[in-house]
Amino acid sequence: MCKIALVSANTYKMPYPVYPLGVSYLAAYLKKNISDCSIEIFDFNLNSFEEYANFLRLHNFDIVGISLRNIDDTNIFAQNDFIIHYKKVVSATRQNCNAHVIIGGSGFSVFPEQVFAALEPDYAVNGEGEESFRRLILALKSNNIKKEHIDSLVYRNSNGDIQINRRKEYISFPTLHLDNCLAEFYWDKSGMLNIQTKRGCPYKCIYCSYPVIDGCSVRTLDADTVVANIEELYHSKRVNYLFFTDSIFNICNEYNRELARKLIASNVKIKWGAYFSPGNLTREDLELYQQSGLTHIEFGSDSFSDSLLEKYGKHFRFSQIIEQSNNCWQLGILYAHFLILGGYGETEATLNETFENTKKLEPNSTVIFPYVGMRIYPRTKLYEIALGEGVIKDDRELINPTYYVSKDVDIKTLEARTVNTGQKWIFPNEEPSPLIERFRAKKRRGPLWEYLRF
Repeated sequence: MCKIALVSANTYKMPYPVYPLGVSYLAAYLKKNISDCSIEIFDFNLNSFEEYANFLRLHNFDIVGISLRNIDDTNIFAQNDFIIHYKKVVSATRQNCNAHVIIGGSGFSVFPEQVFAALEPDYAVNGEGEESFRRLILALKSNNIKKEHIDSLVYRNSNGDIQINRRKEYISFPTLHLDNCLAEFYWDKSGMLNIQTKRGCPYKCIYCSYPVIDGCSVRTLDADTVVANIEELYHSKRVNYLFFTDSIFNICNEYNRELARKLIASNVKIKWGAYFSPGNLTREDLELYQQSGLTHIEFGSDSFSDSLLEKYGKHFRFSQIIEQSNNCWQLGILYAHFLILGGYGETEATLNETFENTKKLEPNSTVIFPYVGMRIYPRTKLYEIALGEGVIKDDRELINPTYYVSKDVDIKTLEARTVNTGQKWIFPNEEPSPLIERFRAKKRRGPLWEYLRF
């Protein structure tokens, strides 16, 4: 029997703690596809380092897999770096057991070489983890490790250099089963649980790490399996609000329509939200999704200036932003826009255009979340731009939060310029308001921004 621990190292809770979905997908996949293994889950959002040490000593694990959700909080005002905490997790693992230490997760997969060098695990998995992790476990069990044959495995080669294997294939049917104790905690503390319907992103936004993590090829999860997972959450745990964590929900319209129809047919009375693009969306689709439970949309709009949208590599323009905003307003679907101010190509003219176009939305109809500057990630177009302009020297420094901020705008005056735009703006430097605390105290469900609109 192979004893495996899966550890969610994330402790970031703003604006609310997020269920460790990757760990649950991995645990379910391993239980289904490895016959003689036992799996225990540990979550640092629920437990302390002292409890972690006891957990490791009690079970005497053979393998400890540590999931790193984020490297930092992508907030230029705070610039919280989580690497120090992750080093403590790896160190505590080494001190309290003799297991093989394997790391992975979305945070790791953005900076695989740099994080591997910083944490020095035995192995790591870059990107989608289920099948690569399974193969590594089997290899470790048999003591026959042919490292070069395992997709996306990260390790030190015979020369001591960090080697990252190329990914050749993705799994077709990820399996999900939420841990009961974790589900209860996150449902109580955050007012929602999360689930995935697809992986991969075909778009080419210049700053985005999603294609780096999940690839550009979109893989849809089996719609019947997704609905069955939702039914289980609803009937066994009374969960009635979900957030779909796809990079963008409205990528594969035929699949989304099938999923919506199956949700309607299931008679499961849930509400749900997701990240949407203002492009590739019709009012008819919104109406169908609303029938299936859609109540909240978070639009990755980035800018209300067409020239800047083009520079950012977006596939839509402001006319579509205003169209979908109006559709949501008329249908009663709550919506928010996420913007980037002061990113690549931003000027005073494009800023003014964004602020003026904000006034074209229905007054007090939305919440706008502006992020200042663009977090630079390796293997993106923005990285190449920043390198060419001398903003950075190479990708080794990017593990520390590094931002591209346009020199043509005065970022100190941004908040003052949002006052008369007719909408509620929430900058990431703002402290949680008393309204959020009341929201949490009353166990309200859904995203917090719904209660910050006015």
